[in-house]
Amino acid sequence: MTEQTTRPVPRSHDSDHPDVVVSLGTDHHAFDRLVRWVDDCARRRRDLRFLVQHGHSAAPAVAEGTPFLTGEDLGEHMRRARVVITHGGPGTIVQARGAGRLPIVVPRDPELDEHVDDHQLRFVRRLEEADRVRSCVSPQQLSELIDKALASPDGFRVRPSEDDGAERAALRAGELIDLLTSAGGAAETASTETAASTKVATPDEATATATAGDRTVDTWPEVTVVVPTRDRPELLRRTLRAVAGQDYPGRITTIVVFDNDQPDPSLARAGGDRPVRVVTNTLTPGLAGARNTGVLAADTDLVAFCDDDDTWLPGKLIAQVAVMLDEPGTEMVCCGIRVVYDRTEAVRTLDRTSVTFGDLLGSRLTELHPSTFLIRRRAMIGGCGTVSEEIPGSYAEDYELLLRLARRGPIRNVPEPGVRVLWHHRSHFSGRWRTISTALRWLLDRYPEFALVPRGYARVAGQIAFAEASAGRRRTALRWIGATVRNRPAEGRAYLALMVVCGVPAGWIIRVLHLRGRGV
Repeated sequence: MTEQTTRPVPRSHDSDHPDVVVSLGTDHHAFDRLVRWVDDCARRRRDLRFLVQHGHSAAPAVAEGTPFLTGEDLGEHMRRARVVITHGGPGTIVQARGAGRLPIVVPRDPELDEHVDDHQLRFVRRLEEADRVRSCVSPQQLSELIDKALASPDGFRVRPSEDDGAERAALRAGELIDLLTSAGGAAETASTETAASTKVATPDEATATATAGDRTVDTWPEVTVVVPTRDRPELLRRTLRAVAGQDYPGRITTIVVFDNDQPDPSLARAGGDRPVRVVTNTLTPGLAGARNTGVLAADTDLVAFCDDDDTWLPGKLIAQVAVMLDEPGTEMVCCGIRVVYDRTEAVRTLDRTSVTFGDLLGSRLTELHPSTFLIRRRAMIGGCGTVSEEIPGSYAEDYELLLRLARRGPIRNVPEPGVRVLWHHRSHFSGRWRTISTALRWLLDRYPEFALVPRGYARVAGQIAFAEASAGRRRTALRWIGATVRNRPAEGRAYLALMVVCGVPAGWIIRVLHLRGRGV
């Protein structure tokens, strides 16, 4: 096969080899996300030479690129490189380790249309736990790992003789998964049988084993998951599959609450062995009423929330319940998130395990997303109350519940991503600026403590200013911009609102923020 190159690439017999070699394999799905990340690193490190074998992905704009390399040339480049980066394909990982390099691996994500399923995500997690790769989930982490590999090269070298039978079995299982997935049909069954025959623990099993300790199945309490929904049938079924796929040893019951929508009784079979109940919102129409309908219908001590467009990662629930079991006084546990927007992904986690009422006044801490909430039902029923149905439009009802629960005691947090959160243009609050402004003003009135925390007050005031500007009410927006700056001149939301007042489209600003995993 004749090689096609985007830029001239030295052959293996040349003495000039790249410092950083990136291999995306030959899969026909584009992996443009990793190409962009590498280009960003190449811009930052002009002293390094990057070579990207990009296959069917877009060619890099800064780094050198070539669609394909022969196995011999790629192996030679890997052997001479200072850093090797690969996608999650088993063959590429095997080649990198065979060349004596511990690869930095970015797995393809099916939710970003980078592969047909999540087997690379699962496979790379397995190898990461076995210390056979260095996995990477964000551009910041990629840059940090490259710097680390350059500073400590011995930590990113391996001797092929070090590979034991367990690793060869794991890699062979991954190769078979790739082969069977591309063949279609019986891929899922065959890959399951392959994993069982090699006796290699999946990451889910490893998480369950490490977290469960000496506990038996009977000691894990039953959990009820409340999923409000409206007009998202396909996303809802994906959410239910993720809940059913949890590695949690105890019983999970899901209550799907239809809000202003016709219930679908067939969903009762969507959870497989995990029971699913389908009910209709009998309280105030909207998200708050739908959540409360589910909470009141639950008969378990532990209640979890999940929105109908989000998905739980496999180890999410067991890690949170373990905290509840170890700390009986804890009433709420959250975890980190992975935000997906327009085929980009950003990891949002807090580097702390405890969050106080004061912390939440100072910052919304959007990492504490409602789809991560695990709450003791008695903390709401007979405690601080259920989700507020007074908030206009149910906007920020999750934040208000966090504030009430944090008043009772610190909220615990698992500083790892446990939920994949989908941000998209069909969001219920997209463009509902007047509702957002009214709800946030209600929040300031209900919690006068914001006046004692200038940073927190400025944040909410800046959000109101942005909403008012986006609604076209310039005079009101300018008043709130002034209130924001008086409390905290460095509050960026004031200047974003001013941009909207001056004619910059609000949608453009929102999109730029969302692409970075942020919001107003």
